[in-house]
Parts: sequence; C-alpha cells; structure tokens
Amino acid sequence: MAQITATMVKELREKTDAPMMECKKALTEAEGDIARAEEILRVKLGNKASKAASRVTAEGLIGLYVAEDGKTGAVIEVNCETDFVAKNDDFIAFVNDLARLVAEKAPADVAALAELPMREGTVESTRAALVGKIGENMSVRRFERFETADKLASYVHGGRIGVLVDFSGEEEVGKDVAMHVAALKPKALDAQGVPAEDIERERSVAQQKADESGKPAEIVAKMVEGTVQKYLKEVTLLSQPFVKNDKQSVEQMLKEKNAKVNRYALYVVGEGIEKKAEDFAAEVAAAAGNA
Repeated sequence: MAQITATMVKELREKTDAPMMECKKALTEAEGDIARAEEILRVKLGNKASKAASRVTAEGLIGLYVAEDGKTGAVIEVNCETDFVAKNDDFIAFVNDLARLVAEKAPADVAALAELPMREGTVESTRAALVGKIGENMSVRRFERFETADKLASYVHGGRIGVLVDFSGEEEVGKDVAMHVAALKPKALDAQGVPAEDIERERSVAQQKADESGKPAEIVAKMVEGTVQKYLKEVTLLSQPFVKNDKQSVEQMLKEKNAKVNRYALYVVGEGIEKKAEDFAAEVAAAAGNA
C-alpha cells in the first residue's frame, strides 16, 4: 500500500479545493497516484474538484503586436520571478519588442528568437543584460506568429491574458471575439480541435458517474455521450454562448455578422507552470545541518 504523505494531500487539495479528508481518501484509493485521485474526486464532487486546477502561479507578461496592415502579428509570453518585475518599464519594453520581432522576423522557435539581433547585441544578450540590471531571472517561454490574408484582432487584459484572432468581417467582430476568448478561455475553435486526451478524461469521469446511477446500459451510454457533448459545447469557441449576448452562440453571432474566425491564440501568464514551493524553515534547518 502506497504511503500517503501530507505533501501529497496538500498538492491534491491545491489542485482541487476538495476537503482535506476527501483528498486523503482519494489518494488512498488511488494508491498515491495524484492524477487518478483528482479523477476520483471529480466523480465524487463534480466540477468543484477541478476549479483550482486553472490557477497559475508563475509571474510574467504577455506581449502582443499587430502590424499596421493588420495582416501579421504575434503573441509572446515572457516569465519572471515576481509580479513587481512584470510591472517594470524595462521589462515591459523588452516583451513588446520581442512580440514585434517575432512578427517581423518569423523565428522558428524560442532558440532561434534568442539569436536574432536586438539593440546592441542579440535577444539573448539583451535578456542577460536586463537580468543583470533588474537582478531577477526571466525567460522567454513561448510565442505564436500569425500571418493572414484576412484580418487580425488582439486583446490583452492586465498584461496577464493575451489573445490574437485571425478573422474576416468587421473590425468590431474581431475585437468582440478576442475579448470573448479572454473571458471564457475556450480550449479550441471547434470540437475537432479539443485534445483527444481531454475528451477521454471527461468520458471516463462521466462513465464512472453514470455507472453509479444503476440505470440500464443503453441509458448509461446516452448519459455519457450527453455529458461529453455538453463538455464540448462549453470548451469550444464556436459553441460557447457569446459573452455579449448569451442568447446566441459565437457561431450564430458570426453568421449574423457575415464573419468567420479562422483561428486564435490564447496565452495566460504561467499557464501550466507551478511555482516551486519555498520552505524557508526546511532550508534553514538544512543549512544548519550542513554547517
């Protein structure tokens, strides 16, 4: 039997917001597998168990750039250690310059971007100089470049959420879609874009819940499929209720406006990154032990 530690319980609680004892029971049932324990909690407690999973802890800034002709643009995430540095003017200028550089030079990846000329040196030397000046580490995490025959719209919220939309139609439609994406954070444009593993995870949770109902197999199958379809409606842009008029979907709004969304990019600072937990008491104890 796997040993369930306080650290494991704490980690699962932070991921799910579930009560501590429920976390311990789920970990025991899952034999210490945290991912499986999270799934068990979702079956028992519903969506409450996943509401904390989207919390992001890493600091940084999202940069956005769209060329004057509206045909080329880029979104980029640059991370730093503290929110204080994310508000630093030099850091902000660096991030914005990087977004423009990505749009104009089309580097293949982060490594290629680092080698591009910037100011008196390269992107990497500029970054290193900024680290030395500010005294805090920072890194370029990811970027996405758009080039379209239609139009680009962008929206950034508080420097922490950035959206770039490739669309056709009136300018207002593009702005509305960008703000909708920032607010509701769809996983994909439509059902075909949702990762298969996400769909299977939802199907697994739905199956376990339905099995507990004791209903006939054919009813259970319909319940599971209905739950999966509901999930897909909730996480795909075109199926979501439009944020400015929830009586119609985004797809219906676009049709009404004779517009179309080709693709979009949504960046949230620190998404998927977990900050290292700092235990200063343990560090002092370890230092004392090594002295």
